[in-house]
Amino acid sequence: MLRRSFLAAAGASRLTAQPARRPNILFITADDLGLVLGCYGEKRIRTPHMDRLASSGVRFTTAYVVQASCSPSRSGMFTGLYPHANGQYGLVNTGFSLHEQLRNKTIPALLKGAGYRTGIIGKLHVDPEPSFPFDLRDTNNAATRQVRTVGSRAAEFIRSSGNDPFFLMVNFSDPHAFRNANALGGWDFPPQVDGVPDKPLPPGPATLLNFQQIDTPEQRVRTAGYLNAVERLDVGVGLLSDALEKSGQAADTVVVFCGDHGPPFARGKTTCYESGLRVPFFLRWPGVTRASTVSRRLISTVDILPTFLDAAGIPAISALHGASLRQAVTPGSPWREFVAAEFHFHGASPFYPRRAITDGRWKLIHNLLAGRAKPSTGIDGDQAMRFSRDRRYEGTAVRTAFDTFADPPAFELYDLDNDPVEFHNLAGRSSASPAQQRLTAALVHWRRETNDPFLDPAFTDKMLSDGAPVSRGKKG
Repeated sequence: MLRRSFLAAAGASRLTAQPARRPNILFITADDLGLVLGCYGEKRIRTPHMDRLASSGVRFTTAYVVQASCSPSRSGMFTGLYPHANGQYGLVNTGFSLHEQLRNKTIPALLKGAGYRTGIIGKLHVDPEPSFPFDLRDTNNAATRQVRTVGSRAAEFIRSSGNDPFFLMVNFSDPHAFRNANALGGWDFPPQVDGVPDKPLPPGPATLLNFQQIDTPEQRVRTAGYLNAVERLDVGVGLLSDALEKSGQAADTVVVFCGDHGPPFARGKTTCYESGLRVPFFLRWPGVTRASTVSRRLISTVDILPTFLDAAGIPAISALHGASLRQAVTPGSPWREFVAAEFHFHGASPFYPRRAITDGRWKLIHNLLAGRAKPSTGIDGDQAMRFSRDRRYEGTAVRTAFDTFADPPAFELYDLDNDPVEFHNLAGRSSASPAQQRLTAALVHWRRETNDPFLDPAFTDKMLSDGAPVSRGKKG
């Protein structure tokens, strides 16, 4: 059973014969986007354009990023490999980059070699950037916050591609926080940019995030700003979708939409909790997917590269960690039983390696340096950890959850059906022992099958001692 759970799924994928004209591919990502969309049950804001895109194909209920940090997450998308195998352990400013042998095996390199015109709008944020062969390279990340301009730039790229099939990656910066020296923690989410959204959601108790449950005036402002940034993103996705429709090529274009990881709030981004790893994910593949389909199959962003190769009729690359999503959306076809993720670095410190795995209900997190190191408890100016120390949270599940977050044990086990926000660690309890044993075995199997170098304690110790490349005076 375990042997079929991971890489074997990729081996079982079948590629179709090369089509007469390869389909176009539009790949849309959104920075720091959690499951705060109408199609995932969100009620506080409206996201009609993303909901419409979801209903045009398959919406996956459980999609994991490889690591809840921008550069490592995107490295998994581009290579079909987890960061422990591709080398992008942390952000590009830490000095990490893709292993040299992989730099000609990324999505744009492989598609350009097959005759695609390639383009990127918004951030790339994987090193080394010059090794990504984009014909259009418009990587002014902040500009994508002016969402009205993104659709027009995409439309121009599509027009200029002529009869060549195109691959266009559009990376919206919303709902990422942006630096503001005058804001609490030095970061904020402006309620409006260029008048979008037209009616910002005001701060209040309803805007707070369920995976934190910290209620202060500051958190109300911050969470409302985040939700308004999601509404602004929705407008941008609508304008981009309109541009594709008006080009007349929507029926010939495969579309993938996903977040690059969860929200920039404590217990979200840079963690292995659901609020960090789990993202919205839609696939529209003409001739393959059906509209208004919801899939509970467990997918990962390592599945993106093999999916695009399959759609383009390009032979699969061996030893990928992902599989074409054609198989996931084909009724009755075999698929993985578990999906895994990891963490190493965000900035240059701290180094806090973790591994996580879920079967859709039970979730296991292994903190490899528990008792020897501690993770960062702040992200992009969020003050929730500090607020959790308030006396009113003493003796509550909120305080316990933040205590675990700040100083995790070796293992955390959560029943996601009954505890979706992961407040109650069941690791070590006899009632949960069968689930813990099963997930532990599956995690070890996944780590061995993907050649995780951190299985070797000496490798982990050396990384802990050496730190990120910038810490030891070198870049890349």
